[in-house]
Order: sequence, then C-alpha cells, then structure tokens
Amino acid sequence: MSKNSNKTIVVVDDTPENLLLLTEMLGDQGYRVRLAPSGERALASIQKEPPDLILLDILMPEMDGYEVCRRLKNEPKLVDIPIIFISALDEVFDKVTAFSVGGVDYIKKPFQVEEVLARVDTHLRLREMQQQLEAQNQEMEAFAHTVAHDLKSPLSILMGFLELMQMDAEDQGETVSPLLAPCRTSAHRMHNIIDELLLLATVRSEDIDLRPVYMQDVVHQALDRLTPMIDEYRAEIRVSESWPLVLGYEPWLEEVWVNYLSNGLKYGGQPPQLELGAETQADGVTRFWVRDNGRGLEDNDQSKLFTEFTRLDTIRAKGHGLGLSIVRRIMDKLGGQVGVDSVINQGSCFYFTLPTVYEHEHEALR
Repeated sequence: MSKNSNKTIVVVDDTPENLLLLTEMLGDQGYRVRLAPSGERALASIQKEPPDLILLDILMPEMDGYEVCRRLKNEPKLVDIPIIFISALDEVFDKVTAFSVGGVDYIKKPFQVEEVLARVDTHLRLREMQQQLEAQNQEMEAFAHTVAHDLKSPLSILMGFLELMQMDAEDQGETVSPLLAPCRTSAHRMHNIIDELLLLATVRSEDIDLRPVYMQDVVHQALDRLTPMIDEYRAEIRVSESWPLVLGYEPWLEEVWVNYLSNGLKYGGQPPQLELGAETQADGVTRFWVRDNGRGLEDNDQSKLFTEFTRLDTIRAKGHGLGLSIVRRIMDKLGGQVGVDSVINQGSCFYFTLPTVYEHEHEALR
C-alpha cells in the first residue's frame, strides 16, 4: 500500500483536461483524488468530507478560486486545510491576492509534474507536523490540568492544617515555630501556581461569548482582590475616571488586570506608583494600561516578557513566570494585543487592546 493512500486531495478546475492530468499525476503517487469542476461543487464536496489538501484554479465562471478560498477559511473545521492555487495568471497582484485570502502556495500553468508533486508533498508533510504538534499541545495541557487539579485538593488540606497549627499555638499562648511561616508562604505560592496552570489550560480550551464590558467595574474588582498586597507594598494608585466600553469577557479581563497590577506592585518603585488608564484609538480599538515607576526593562527582556516561565527579576519577587503569559493567551483568545513600553530608570507601561463598542453597537448587542 502506498504511503499516500490515506491522503485525499480535492482538485478544483473548470477545464476537463486539467482535471484529467492532475488526477493521473496524483493517482500515480497513490493519492485519493476527488474532482470538482466548479467552485460551488467544490464547496459542497469539501464541507461534506474535508480533504487533506486542495488544488484550486483561480479563473472559473460564477465563483472564482479566490472566493472559494475565502469561504473555506471562514469555516472553522476547514480553515487549516492547505490550499495550493494553480493558475495561468502570473502577475504579482494575482499571487499576492492568492496568499492574502489564505493560500499556502501558488503554481503557474503550464505546470511541471515534478513541481506539483514536490509542493503537494511538502504541504502535506507540514500539515501533518502541525497536527502532531497540536495533538501534543492538547495532551500536555490535559496533563497539566489533571495534575494541577489532583494537587489542589491535598494542598488545600495541607494549608488548612498549617492554619490550624498557627491558630492553636496562638490560642495556647505558645511561641509559633519560625518554620511555620515559610511553610505557609510556600503552600500559598504552590496554590497560586496551580490556579494559574488551571487558568492557562482553561483559556486555551474554553469557548466564550464576547460581550460589552464595563471596564471600570472590572478594574475595581481586581483592586479589591489585591488590597492586602497594595497595603503591603504601600502603593500609590491613580485610576482614570473615564473607561470606554469594549468587547471582551469579564472574568478573564479581571485576571489580566490582576496580573498587570501585581506585576507593577512587585517590580515598581519603592513605594510603587501605578497609574491605570485607557484611551480609544482611531483604529477602533481601546488601549488599556498600567504604568509603573520601576527601573524599566532592556529591549531583549521586553521581547521575551510574555512567554511562559519568564521572570525578569529574581531578587524582589520570586515568581514563577506564568502571569504575563496568561495575559497574552487571554488577549489572543479575545482578539486583542498585549505589549510593553519601557524606558530604563523611568518605568514601564504594560498595555492591552480590545475592540471598542460604540453606543449604536451597544444597543444592537443587547
């Protein structure tokens, strides 16, 4: 049995000669080939039974290849199927358009057999490697979620016993062991790591509905959660009075603010001075930020700041480097962006963006 016999390719072309040639060429290599003489028939065939790869002509009556590709890329279950355009068009504009609508490659007619086979083989192997990586990521996240969940229950029991030991010693007037405080601190740190691992896995796997968000409410909820930490660092915090309405998901956005604020408290000046604000930009998005008075970041540190398990300060805050990667993953899921502007000895401004909701849009979304 051929190594390609489990691979299906859909060939879309309105010219019978081209369909016959490509069928023979691909069939000789063991591929299973399905033919579609028009864009409409191609869409129906592909939606009914998704193939591994599509060879797509551009110039066809009624619906051209560009439109076929656009529609396929709007289908979640079809979006990752590699599409190779095959066309007699040879202008730069045509090639750029092919890539901009979602094509992965472009072959000019008349084509050479070796070229078509080589490009088909390359993109099938790339797709297979992509699927393997996606499967491994899902397995790793499922494993992390399971481990974190299984650890949380016994750790909560341990934390409860440590609290009881301290309360019992205080009630009996005994001196609390100096070993108890670091044990409790370590237990709380482990608990936070587990919570963040669970959140990291949830953000990737969970489907949520985006709704208008009143950000001032979310900001104050985050500040309330961090009240003990704010008091501990004796931080000065200024909060804007104007907060534009945006599209998002409130529970995750609260986590974004908590991460940005705790980051500012840990790495800000002594005492930390934080400014929270927002501004609506001309491109239809709103930029939210937390500005601190810390010592700033070098350019090479900024570039790796939002990756997992990155810590930029091992002295003042012994974190584990998950927080900002959670922010990036949340913004990826919400369709926003994250970033930082920083100047050495002048502080940093951590920001994220979300689509602005205007008044007429708000009424329509209710």
